[in-house]
Amino acid sequence: MYEIDSKLEALAEKNEPIRVSLVGAGQMGKDIVSQISMMKGMECDIVVDVSTDIALDAYTQAHYDGEIVVADTTAKAEKAIDEGKKVITTNYEVAVSARQVQSVIDATGSPEMGARITAKCIFYKKHIVMMNVECDITIGPILRKLCEQAGIVYSLTAGDEPGSIIEVYRFAKALGFEVVAAGKGKNNPLDFSANPGQKEWKEKAAARDMNPRMLVEFVDGSKTMIEMCAVSNATGLIPDVRGMHGPRCNVKDLTKVFSLKEQGGILEKKGVVDFGIGDINPGVFVIVTTDNQRIIDGLVQRDMGNGPNYLLYRPYHLCSIETPITAAQAVLYGESTAHPMDHLTSECITIAKKDLRAGEVLDSIGEYCYRASIETAPVAKAGNMLPVGLAKGAVMKTDVPADTVITYDMVELNDSSVLLQLRRMQDQLMD
Repeated sequence: MYEIDSKLEALAEKNEPIRVSLVGAGQMGKDIVSQISMMKGMECDIVVDVSTDIALDAYTQAHYDGEIVVADTTAKAEKAIDEGKKVITTNYEVAVSARQVQSVIDATGSPEMGARITAKCIFYKKHIVMMNVECDITIGPILRKLCEQAGIVYSLTAGDEPGSIIEVYRFAKALGFEVVAAGKGKNNPLDFSANPGQKEWKEKAAARDMNPRMLVEFVDGSKTMIEMCAVSNATGLIPDVRGMHGPRCNVKDLTKVFSLKEQGGILEKKGVVDFGIGDINPGVFVIVTTDNQRIIDGLVQRDMGNGPNYLLYRPYHLCSIETPITAAQAVLYGESTAHPMDHLTSECITIAKKDLRAGEVLDSIGEYCYRASIETAPVAKAGNMLPVGLAKGAVMKTDVPADTVITYDMVELNDSSVLLQLRRMQDQLMD
């Protein structure tokens, strides 16, 4: 990303901005529209949401005072953009098919929508910025491969914790360090049984202008599991135990806590993903080690501690505020911020939050029925464990008690799902 600021300024001077569309104008989506409005060399021309009022509010909060057109067809959207207008719509295909658009940002959080949006991006050859980590952990490897074959970039977003962790990880690996652990701080309480109907979470969500379901996805641990699963699949690092350790610790303790048991730490092995509860948030970390004495001496001289482990710490992640950088990176350099490898290293499995009954239809991540946990992919496959991205809309075929891992044979899945069809292809072709 060298000179990305200069390159964007040059595009602005030539009046040839990078043109972006956004699908999903919730809290994160509105941040993106506002951030792009402050930037040189980039325009967000189309905003999509289930309601045009929500899409319009994204431009309102960005203080856009030009003309805004409601467009339900691609032709109408393209004409409006040519005339210097912005477009709002409820039709996500407009955001992908408009000829001016170069990068599409998926901020829906719906795995099924992520599959459908990316499939359209492949068809129309638009770069895809996948803020939808729930989709990535389910079918990321096959989406990335199909995007590469189409000549477009598939990328997780800068600023979200997986992207921020992987940036530090790549730095460490480029320098030849051995990675002991990579992780993040968790800022919300951890309550595996949380649901969006509980008074505490409804009030806290309202205070933060969040959907209660989204807040509970963080509180019940699902989001942390999903994010660290994405890191695992992009790096090959694995959870040390199912669900990771998640110790209470502060930044100053990270190198001691995330070390091998024989060194006084909690780890059975090196090369893991994990998280900590303490003052680490909003930062991310990578713990590294080396056996090169010259480098060890240099690290000591640079106040990195006496080893054997050393902390690389990024004290912030700006979430959606950084997302436009990924959109620019794809167009300017043809590179991703982060992406999965060609197979799954870890899986996010589905665990019942409550007693489930035969015939019950499973709801969304962050609601009442289930939560996510991380497991290594071979163990998940051997146990026939249901990926959490496939759980929504599944129908229970049997009664299942709370805290039980839900398996494929316990549910009936929706065969019309694009997400499910791509997952089956991934399992067959990329296992």
